[in-house]
Amino acid sequence: MPAITLASRHKESAICKHVTETAPFDYLPKSQLDRLRKINHFLIHAFQNSLSDIKENLTGTYLFLLTDMDGVLLSMDYSPDLETVVEGSPIRPGMIFTAQSCGVNAISVTMDNNEPVLLLPEQHESPYFQSWHCYAAPLSMGSQPFGYLDVSTINADMQGELIAIAKLIPAYMQNSYQNQQTTEPCDKPAVEFTERQLTILEMIAKGFTVKAIALKLKIKECTVNHHKKVIFNKLGVQSSTEAVSIASRLSYL
Repeated sequence: MPAITLASRHKESAICKHVTETAPFDYLPKSQLDRLRKINHFLIHAFQNSLSDIKENLTGTYLFLLTDMDGVLLSMDYSPDLETVVEGSPIRPGMIFTAQSCGVNAISVTMDNNEPVLLLPEQHESPYFQSWHCYAAPLSMGSQPFGYLDVSTINADMQGELIAIAKLIPAYMQNSYQNQQTTEPCDKPAVEFTERQLTILEMIAKGFTVKAIALKLKIKECTVNHHKKVIFNKLGVQSSTEAVSIASRLSYL
């Protein structure tokens, strides 16, 4: 799918007001970020493993960002010569790349349109990002979307290589992700479920409501809720979506 540019979308949507230099950025609290990174453990490792292969062949200066579906920065990497620039910037894990948090940026445009986008320095709203040429794209495994990738450079002459790299990384990530799923089951945490808890976990994964589970198993709704609470505690999560995600990746489903 070809990349769009912010200019090509200018007539289709209003541009938000510019972010001032003193405007704060939004970050996820550390406890929530730690939980989110745990949920996306395999994804983050796939991203890091892919970069370790690709970076060996790079000649330019690049910044790589991985966010979840809500635009929360999960992981980042960059060329050694960018260390001072990045450390002096607001970019760090937990940063939320929505337009509301930090102005229009490549990730926010990709989130809105679900298409790859190339954003030039002057098209970013925040002054902090107005040195960067950024290419962002949605990530998916098969038909399942799971996050966004951003590859950025401060060198205007590297736009072609920038896009080529950003198109290569998802394929590397998919291979790495699949390899991890086949080689890491032995590292599965010792989480023990009763037969009833596994049954309820499977029903949650199929979309059953608490009421439907209670009717199907002929138990009270409060009993279902109790089992859910125990399941969540064992997996270290706070929602059904997180429980299903973790349980699937740990091969309980």
